[in-house]
Amino acid sequence: MKVSAYAAKGPNEKLEPFTYEMGVLGAEQVDVKVINCGICHSDLSMMKNEWGMTAYPIVPGHEIIGEVVAVGSSVKNVKIGDKVGVGWFSSSCMSCHECMDGSHHLCTSAEFTIGGRHGGFADYVRSHWSWAIPLPEGIDLDKAGPLLCGGITVFNPIILADVKATDKVGVIGIGGLGHMALKFLNKWGCEVIAFSSTPSKKESILAMGATRVVDSTNPDELASIAGSLNFILNTTNVTLDWDSYLTVLAPKGKFHNVGAVLEPLAIPAFSLITGEKSVAGSPLGSPALTRTMLEFCVRHHIYPITEEFPMVKVNEAFAHLEAGKARFRIVLKN
Repeated sequence: MKVSAYAAKGPNEKLEPFTYEMGVLGAEQVDVKVINCGICHSDLSMMKNEWGMTAYPIVPGHEIIGEVVAVGSSVKNVKIGDKVGVGWFSSSCMSCHECMDGSHHLCTSAEFTIGGRHGGFADYVRSHWSWAIPLPEGIDLDKAGPLLCGGITVFNPIILADVKATDKVGVIGIGGLGHMALKFLNKWGCEVIAFSSTPSKKESILAMGATRVVDSTNPDELASIAGSLNFILNTTNVTLDWDSYLTVLAPKGKFHNVGAVLEPLAIPAFSLITGEKSVAGSPLGSPALTRTMLEFCVRHHIYPITEEFPMVKVNEAFAHLEAGKARFRIVLKN
C-alpha cells in the first residue's frame, strides 16, 4: 500500500509531503485509515532527535484514531471497519516475560510507532493487532487521540501507586499531560492539589478538577501543605527543587515522574529514608489498561482540552506548539 504522509528529513527540517510503500501486510498486522492524530511534545523531541534515537526521514504522530481497513490472516480481536486507537507502541514480541505478564509496554523489543518506522501524520498507518486498541462505544473520536499517549501516561501511575479515593494528591505542571491528570484524579475521588507557577491560571485549573492551586514558586504555600500528600505526579520535563516536593509528601508518600527530564534527578537520600517515601517513573501502559482507561473516560466524560488543525497545516500546528500557545493538546484532522 502506498501511503501519503508528512515527514521531516533532518533535525531542523519542517515537515513536507512524503510517500512510501508499506509492503506486504503481516499475518498479525492491521492497516488503519487515519481519521485524526494528536500532536505530542514527544513528536517534536523525536523530530529534533533530542533523545538520540531518531531515524530520518521521520513521519511523526502516535496519538492515532482511525478505522481498520485491512487485517492479516492471524489477527485477533479487531476486524475491518472497527474504530481503533494506536499510541506510542505499535508492536511488542508477545512472548517475553513482560508480554506474558500483561506488561507489553515494558517489552524490551517493543516497537515505537515513530521509532524506525512511520507514524500517524499520514492517511494510513500499520500496527500489530494487539496495539490497535478497540474504542468503546460513545467515545468522542475528535478528542480521543491524545488519550492514547498523554492520557495513558498519567493514568498508569494512578494504578501503579494504588491511589485511593481517600488520598490527597498533587500534580506538577498543568499542561498537556497535567490537565488530564487533574481530570482523572478528580473523578477518582481524590482531593487534588495543582502546583502551578502561574497564579493567573487558578480559575481555569480549578475548573479542570483541582481542589486547590498552590503557587509552586512560593515557599510559604509549599510549607502550608508539608507532609500532607499521599501521591505527587510530575508531568514537567524541567529540573525542579525535588526536595521541596518530597517534603510535601506524607509518610509513605509516593513521588511519580512521567516528565522526560533530561538531567539526573538530585534526590536527597534522607528525604526518602526518614518518611519511607519513594520515587518512581513509568512509560505509558499496556493495551489492556489503555482500553480500561478509555472506558473510564467514556463513563466519566473525561477528555483533553483540544485545538484542531487540518493535517495539511501540520507545520503551523507545530509552530503553535513550540510557541507555547497550545491549549492544551492539538489534534490534526485528515
